[in-house]
Amino acid sequence: CFRALCCKGPPPPRPEYDLVCIGLSGSGKTSLLSQLCSETPENIVSTTGFSIKAVPFQNAILNVKELGGADNIRKYWSRYYQGSQGVIFVLDSASSEDDLETARNELHSALQHPQLCTLPFLILANHQDKPAARSVQEV
Repeated sequence: CFRALCCKGPPPPRPEYDLVCIGLSGSGKTSLLSQLCSETPENIVSTTGFSIKAVPFQNAILNVKELGGADNIRKYWSRYYQGSQGVIFVLDSASSEDDLETARNELHSALQHPQLCTLPFLILANHQDKPAARSVQEV
């Protein structure tokens, strides 16, 4: 019994997956990743450029590259797609019609991009707790 406990060695390494997280500014990308990393929601600042977070789960680690969603940054998103194994697209379900249309166009562009078109996509309709939030059918 003692030998089984002390001689087991380190646990096997968890597989790691590289993801890209995109969406317009204010959609909640940074808040989502902070929540997944068990960080406090205080002092969250909108991402300018990009950030990388390792999100640990019991059976895997997700290395998430979060790309800023400002107008002047979105044109550079495709430079960070290489090596991605999945995509998280976050949209603000309580945003204006214009912002929702912009998000829709960015999503369609990402879905058609050669480096992303075959990857799994998670589309997260964030801010469902707001009164102006649209349902899944409306989004």
